[in-house]
Amino acid sequence: MAFGRRKNEPATPADDTPAAEVPEAASAAEPDEVDEVDADYDGGPFDVEDFDNPDDALEARLDLGSVLVPMPAAGQIQVELNEVGVPSAVWVVTPNGRFTIAAYAAPKSPGLWREVAKELADSLRKDNAQVSIQSGPWGREVVGIGAGVVRFIGVDGYRWMIRCVVNGAPEAMENLVAEAREALGDTVVRRGDTPLPVRTPLPVQLPEPMLEQLRQAAAQQAQMVAAQQALVQEQQAQGQPPTERRSASGSAMQQLRSSSTGG
Repeated sequence: MAFGRRKNEPATPADDTPAAEVPEAASAAEPDEVDEVDADYDGGPFDVEDFDNPDDALEARLDLGSVLVPMPAAGQIQVELNEVGVPSAVWVVTPNGRFTIAAYAAPKSPGLWREVAKELADSLRKDNAQVSIQSGPWGREVVGIGAGVVRFIGVDGYRWMIRCVVNGAPEAMENLVAEAREALGDTVVRRGDTPLPVRTPLPVQLPEPMLEQLRQAAAQQAQMVAAQQALVQEQQAQGQPPTERRSASGSAMQQLRSSSTGG
């Protein structure tokens, strides 16, 4: 099984995918040295096309559609849903904090992560966070410190860019970053052949057991809301003050958060 560069990929592939221009020079706060990949690093993330048998990529990894992510020993899964109930992010939660790994459409040639990293740093500064650009196994990593700590790690691949967001308390970040880097280094990207605009998030697809948990949680939530509404209506009809209700916001996700083991 070949690792690293996609099979038959030239060392400097031609870029025939439209993309925004990448800055030619970093600012003084972001020296070029942070873009240098660790010369001793020979791991991933990998492209599914790097495997002689794509089924091998599924071994010991959580299949999320566009990314296949290995789970830490004590890791659990937390799913974020958008306003229409579609999974928008999948977080790996450990005793040290949490991280998420997601892939995006990108040009064939590298450079998108450098552009995105600069934008993330600028956004953090606008939010009054303390920002630093640090060097990691894949080059530059963006670190923001506010109420907590967030670290963005990115890797340019063949027609994809992968981004890992690491979020935790300052005292646990060293161990959390090590967990995130280990997972990222063994992650597999399933880009697909569909042409997509640069920066388009590659779709997240949950395994069927997780989808079933979400359905059950949503059904239970709907039943609870209906029962609470019926109770309020009954109390109002009898002239009684309504019973205080617990907020139902986000409960489907919270139930999955507490019950899922990532399987």
